[in-house]
Amino acid sequence: METFKRLKQFYWPFKKYFIWSLFSLLFVTGMTVLYPVILQFTIDHAVRAGNYELIPYLALAIVVVMTIKGVAVYIHQYYGDLFGITTVHKLRNSLYKKLQFLPFRYYDNAKTGDLMSRLTGDVETFRFFLSFGCAQVVNFLLLVGFSFAVMFYYSVPLTLLTMAMLPFLAVVVAKFDKRVHPGFQGIRKSLARLNTKVQENVSGMHTVKALSQEDQEISRFSESNEDYRKKHLDISKIWGNYFPLMELIGNLSAVILLAFGGYLTIQGSLQPGELVAFFSLIWFILGPIMNLGFIINMFSQSKASGERLLEILDEQERKDSMASFDQHEDLVGEIVFKDVALTYGDKNMAALNNISFEATRGKTIGLVGATGSGKSSIIQLITRYYERSAGEILIDGKSIDEYSLKYLRNQIGVVLQETFLFSSTIRDNLAYGRPDATMEEIIEAAKKADAHEFIKELPKGYDTVLGERGLGLSGGQKQRIAIARAIIMDPKILILDDATSAVDMQTEVKIQKAFRELMNGRTTFIIAHRISSVKQADEILVLEDGEIFERGTHHELLKADGIYRRIYDIQNQDQEYVLQRA
Repeated sequence: METFKRLKQFYWPFKKYFIWSLFSLLFVTGMTVLYPVILQFTIDHAVRAGNYELIPYLALAIVVVMTIKGVAVYIHQYYGDLFGITTVHKLRNSLYKKLQFLPFRYYDNAKTGDLMSRLTGDVETFRFFLSFGCAQVVNFLLLVGFSFAVMFYYSVPLTLLTMAMLPFLAVVVAKFDKRVHPGFQGIRKSLARLNTKVQENVSGMHTVKALSQEDQEISRFSESNEDYRKKHLDISKIWGNYFPLMELIGNLSAVILLAFGGYLTIQGSLQPGELVAFFSLIWFILGPIMNLGFIINMFSQSKASGERLLEILDEQERKDSMASFDQHEDLVGEIVFKDVALTYGDKNMAALNNISFEATRGKTIGLVGATGSGKSSIIQLITRYYERSAGEILIDGKSIDEYSLKYLRNQIGVVLQETFLFSSTIRDNLAYGRPDATMEEIIEAAKKADAHEFIKELPKGYDTVLGERGLGLSGGQKQRIAIARAIIMDPKILILDDATSAVDMQTEVKIQKAFRELMNGRTTFIIAHRISSVKQADEILVLEDGEIFERGTHHELLKADGIYRRIYDIQNQDQEYVLQRA
């Protein structure tokens, strides 16, 4: 029950719906137990006593009882669903909000399919238990309790004898729950892996087809699907082992009832109508008891799902700093790194070490180096996607920690190497960072990014709805939209992470021209593999193995004849010349 206690904050505020559901359930149970009582009265006091004139009234009484029960069932189900649906609405919002504020380190290991499974399948499983399972537990207690009360009224000895089998049933049920819960945990995890496999396959379909790996993907999916099938079969085996035993114990109670009840009737200690009512009531007990496995099934699934949801809710959110200065002041954008280091992951793998540089307002810093040299890591520290492990980062003379994340990132325009566009209109994508941007501002930014012309040619222009991840646009078109999106934000700090890698040389020249106007008065960082993208930078930092090996202007680095010169030669000299220098 610890899982449900920890999730109490989500369902307890809506307890009034649950109370209404239970209140109506009380009527449902009462009317259900009242039916065999009316049947007993009909047999013993109307039929056997010859009072046949009472039969129409008793028949009417049954109609009234069933009508009240029907209305109560409706109220019970409505408020039960309202309780569950309202609870998971709040829970799902909290989970989604949590995901928005978890640090990037969490997503380094998280799988999209697994998270989707938790926010859909696990949440729905938890809702089903709140809407239906909880009521079934209460219904079990009420129905069994009311039935036993009436049975004690009719015959104490017969009731006690009937209850003799219940301790054995309780032991079986406890063992069943102990085995079935880990099984359902395995099912939820297996389903998450299956969803992850589907999500990755659909997202990477172009790669799959380009490399003709359809058969291999089918094989991998089949393995995950087979694991999911086996775990379900394991649960079925557990169910098959325990449910017949529970049913056997229940039926033995019915046999004992008929044998001893028949004896008492013959002896005259029990009326025939009471025996008939007793037999109806025992099934009101045996039915829920046999159904107890199903209730435990639901409880175990919801418990397993609740534990998976708590894993997200328990993740440590990134604590945003409380600014110690007026953040309504305009940011200048002067950035200083002092002996900064960064490590990734639990293994403390060093990504940066002893990084120091200054970027004054309006200065452009170029970052060059091989893949994995630490270029993007510097950017991730400026945007605080990750926190430095050592050293100090200053913005306008203040520690970067003094800025709230929201304020800081609103001052930074980022064009990432991997462009992501939402399944919405081009206009919405362009104004994503500034939803209040006017259409004139959107068009002007698109022109600066050399995107206006191709947008106009689309069927609905700026109102064209893009497919998933910008499907329908070329790589260069998507990147130009991302550039325009950064321009609209009018940032004080501009970060271009290989922003022109997906465009041709002619388009790059146009974009670079727009960038020069945009970068005026702004602190700019350019990560690039093409020397042509950074040669106009005020200072170029050449990184290797997480450290700055060279720094200077384009011409200074060419004269130094080091790493930068080798990169330049590879990109600009013919192969024979490069081989001669090697």
